Amino acid sequence: MAQRIVHVVFTPSGAGCLRGALKSAGRADEIVTFFDNLSFGPINPPDASRAKWVESELGRTGWDEVVSSSESFWCEARSSDHRKVAWLSRRSPMEYAGFLEWLWRLGDTPCEVVDLTDVTVSHRREPGPPRPPRLAISLAMLPHDVIASEKLWNLAEPLQTSTRYLDLWRKLREENAPLRIVEGGNLVSAPISFFDSLLMSHATDDWQKVARIVGEGLAAEWDDGVFQTGDLVLAARVNALVECGRLECRGKNPLEMRFSEVRLPKARGA
Repeated sequence: MAQRIVHVVFTPSGAGCLRGALKSAGRADEIVTFFDNLSFGPINPPDASRAKWVESELGRTGWDEVVSSSESFWCEARSSDHRKVAWLSRRSPMEYAGFLEWLWRLGDTPCEVVDLTDVTVSHRREPGPPRPPRLAISLAMLPHDVIASEKLWNLAEPLQTSTRYLDLWRKLREENAPLRIVEGGNLVSAPISFFDSLLMSHATDDWQKVARIVGEGLAAEWDDGVFQTGDLVLAARVNALVECGRLECRGKNPLEMRFSEVRLPKARGA
């Protein structure tokens, strides 16, 4: 009997994309999903203290449920009774950090890896001239039909050594910084203010929806071939910029991205 295959995925959206691809390909492989995001918050260890940090720094309550759900993930993803295939891109701190913590806990158990970091995929067919292949960047950014047509699961290769990954994660754990981002192809620690200059570069003298500022910030990172963070962190930083006076806000509050607007402060008397 063939050993059952379990795909280990470190983003909920990536798991949804892969699930749709496997279904369309008629494959019955299982998927286990990590719902936490270790690209932000305390990671030494990633315990209940994360929920308090997320509430105080990002303004999101209820993260304790996310943290507690991780325990069942660790049990399933570390089990030795199946063939484990981990999916990640080193262009996505969320995927990369989750993968590193998983390896930290996995020990000597063998596993395989689908590393999408330098993989290019074709665009879906559409009217007009063909466009060149593009970087995958992240499993979460790939349509399920692209994953299926490219049969990306065939890229799985046994992990030969985990030493460099464990050394990197040990260093990041010791630093225990507010953020982890991709810089020069490496995962590095960063201050909580790392994205502030990016967000300020999209602010103008006119009122704009916070959702627009955040969306433009995300798009700018994607254009650079990375998926550094999500709207949770960026909206929280817009809120912090309002609180310190670098932006003005009208509406509910910046965390309600679709119902709030921001602009550069007007000069006094203007």
